[in-house]
Amino acid sequence: MTGPVPAVVFTHLLRMTDHRATFEHAKLTQPRREHGYCVDDMARVLIVATREPGSGGPVNGLAGKALGFLNDAQSYDGGCRNRMDSAGRWQDQPGTDDHWGRMVWALGTAAAHSDVSLVRRLATVQFERAAQTRSPHPRAMAFAAIGAAELLDVTPGHPAARALLTDYARSIPAAPQDPEWRWPEPRLRYANGALVEAMIATGVALDDPALLDRGLDLLEWLLDLETVDGHLSPTPVAGRGPGDRRPAFDQQPIEVASLADACARAATVDPRPAWPEGLRAAAAWFEGDNDLGMPMWDPSTGGGFDGLHGDRVNLNQGAESTLAALSTMQQARRFSPVPQ
Repeated sequence: MTGPVPAVVFTHLLRMTDHRATFEHAKLTQPRREHGYCVDDMARVLIVATREPGSGGPVNGLAGKALGFLNDAQSYDGGCRNRMDSAGRWQDQPGTDDHWGRMVWALGTAAAHSDVSLVRRLATVQFERAAQTRSPHPRAMAFAAIGAAELLDVTPGHPAARALLTDYARSIPAAPQDPEWRWPEPRLRYANGALVEAMIATGVALDDPALLDRGLDLLEWLLDLETVDGHLSPTPVAGRGPGDRRPAFDQQPIEVASLADACARAATVDPRPAWPEGLRAAAAWFEGDNDLGMPMWDPSTGGGFDGLHGDRVNLNQGAESTLAALSTMQQARRFSPVPQ
């Protein structure tokens, strides 16, 4: 992408949202109400809504709705439920899987970036409740660490945020010794960008130069691996290992958004041009600079398409894909010209 990044438009996200929350799935542009709502998506709603500069009433309303949903999902010991049906009934018990980590990420982001003082205060209270516990899952802890780093950036010395980051740093596995496969897992899985973003954010927050450098180096390796013929070709749903053929499908927008978030984080602490270039490549993936040469979102409404298959685009516009597109454009606009 060489020109300005398209504007962030919330039309479709608002269409997907009722009085309670944002529906998880869509049939083309229409919400599939029968599938209900989830914390994973409402955490993403809170992140996107609170980091949008100068957001107006409808976007602030999304943030308030997300904050209320996450509060209702939480238990007193820090865990949270994930799924609610369309009638407002929770369908599971509190836990600390990925949805918990995304919730902590969202609460830290809202506490740091919301334009509304009440949202900042309530998000901080909820963050402190959630940060009482820990997750055994590496990605959940990485998501939570990103939120803790956001909060610590605006509230230096915040004890719950610092304790969470310290525990996360201790949990990071040692770097593998294989120079050809530097990833800390045998295969790339999902939300890979979040693992390196968490390393970068934690390295900065805890003043750990070695961890920061490891995160930056690993992000550079990941971007190189995920780039084919000058465009992004992200890890498919089945993962990616050494020697796997590329391109591979199905590709999910959330993987591109994860890379964009990591590049945006890196760009704030390292002046190399690779990070703004990575952001532009992520935005360009949605615009059609991908393995099929087909757009992955509708810029007129902000709706994101649900997946890139080997022969077509999945034109359903669910919440996760829509939020991935909006998040990517937000991040890319921070380091790119704004259209006049």
